[in-house]
Amino acid sequence: MELMTVAEVWALPAVVDLRAAARALGLGRTLAYQLARRGEFPCRVLRLGGAYRVPTADLLQVLGLTREDNGAPPPRARNAPPSPTPRG
Repeated sequence: MELMTVAEVWALPAVVDLRAAARALGLGRTLAYQLARRGEFPCRVLRLGGAYRVPTADLLQVLGLTREDNGAPPPRARNAPPSPTPRG
C-alpha cells in the first residue's frame, strides 16, 4: 500500500470511500473495514447502503491538516470587501 501525500489528501473530493481514507491514514483495507464495522475507525464513517463513505473534512481533522498546510487563504467573511489587488 502506498501512502498519500499531503497534496493528494488536499485534492480529495468532499467524501471518499473507506479505502481512500484508509490509504491516507496508512491503514490496510482489512483493518479499515474491521474498524468501520466496530465503529472504531479514527474518523466519522457514513454507512450508505452497503458502502462506507468518509467525509474528507473529518479525515483532514484527524490528520491534523489545516488550511495553512494547504497554502489556501482563510475563508473571507460574508459581505467582507475583497482584498486589494497589488499593482505593479
